[in-house]
Amino acid sequence: MMKRTLLTAILTTLIFGVAPAQTLRGTDKSPMDMAYFPDHFAHDRRPGEKAIIRVTYSRPPKKEREVFGKLVPYGKVWRTGANEATEIKFYEDVELSGKPVKAGSYSLFSIPGEKEWTLILNTDLDYWGAYKYNEKNDVVRVTAPAKVTAESVENFTIQFENKGEKQGVMKLAWDKTMVEVPFKVL
Repeated sequence: MMKRTLLTAILTTLIFGVAPAQTLRGTDKSPMDMAYFPDHFAHDRRPGEKAIIRVTYSRPPKKEREVFGKLVPYGKVWRTGANEATEIKFYEDVELSGKPVKAGSYSLFSIPGEKEWTLILNTDLDYWGAYKYNEKNDVVRVTAPAKVTAESVENFTIQFENKGEKQGVMKLAWDKTMVEVPFKVL
């Protein structure tokens, strides 16, 4: 019994204790994911602290494909993930890249470019992809530089990085591209 407990502890440490060599922590195997701010895995999270931002999205895999410019064309509206349109919920008013956004739920679309992305918050919710995207329902558009990462990210990922009291960066990464969008809670 003691040997089994010790073996289980060692395997758990090996499986979950290895950190990736990039600025993102490991991701779940499930294609459906949620990202929270404050980040549930951040060391500075206080007990009882409530979410300020939640993103619900699907994580498509790279699967040896050329992602940006091919699978996801440059200059076209993308659902920012797979399957249903990505949804972002702000529990409090925020400033996203310097632009005010009222508390509420929005779809999160993007227009990827080689050097810069446009991120779009839109009032249309609960539909598949970006096929019925309507620019008239945009709430805000912000731009962010596209950075090349040292290592490839297999599954599209959204994560938050805490940058102090009620402010941070939303990171979107896939393949060898990362976009960072700063925000602060108002």
